Amino acid sequence: MGIKNDLILTNKIKNMEFSPFNNVVKRCLEGMDMEEKGKHAEAGKLFLQAWDEATNDFEKFLAAHYLARNQETVSNQLKWLQRALEYALKINDDTVKSAFPALYLNIAKCYEDLKDAKKSKEYSELAILFKNHPSDKGPFYHGTKADLQVGDLLRAGGISNYKAELKMNHIYFTAMANGAGLAAALANGDKRERVYIVKPTGNYENDPNVTDKKFPGNPTRSYRSEEPLEIVGEVTDWVRPTPNELQKFREKLANSKGEIIN
Repeated sequence: MGIKNDLILTNKIKNMEFSPFNNVVKRCLEGMDMEEKGKHAEAGKLFLQAWDEATNDFEKFLAAHYLARNQETVSNQLKWLQRALEYALKINDDTVKSAFPALYLNIAKCYEDLKDAKKSKEYSELAILFKNHPSDKGPFYHGTKADLQVGDLLRAGGISNYKAELKMNHIYFTAMANGAGLAAALANGDKRERVYIVKPTGNYENDPNVTDKKFPGNPTRSYRSEEPLEIVGEVTDWVRPTPNELQKFREKLANSKGEIIN
């Protein structure tokens, strides 16, 4: 079948994929906006709507996570965290595995507050056990508007697409072709978007700019490395965002006040 087709097939059969265009993800984003405005009751309604609209284990896990942090009592928070864990354990996918350390740690904190030292210690130890190097083995992708060839190396040191004055100390990539496509569409330049299949040549880590920020773990499967990425192929059948979706992302980036962890 060939390496390119094999990798495309592998990507297509992933049973879970985080997407900002998913309806449940959108509900959670809307809920977070309400939280930031101090409207916790409205946020809770949106998270509950996300739970009711969820159709698979990943969506249930995500909605339960936000419902947990919206609760006023520790016992209710623990109930929703355990429900989130129940669905996360069903998934067995790298989209969710990165969330286990924080999830176990939050459950441990609940048990600590409830004066159950034995359970708190049990979940604290699980959090430490799962906090190691990313388990994700790819395939990996990098989105850009540059014309490159198989065998070329992508290196750190480029200028950020999001802050023109920032020279990047890492090269970034993802295990989601569509996510790389979005990055390509948002990249500087007027050439066509390209999504390359890449192979890390050294160690890599979860991207700290997204891991355990708004969403639990690293659901976008975003990584970075100080070592080069080797281009081993290209995909062309990734889903392109609509002009309206791109405009919304550009507006969010323009309004973002967060600092990039470089």
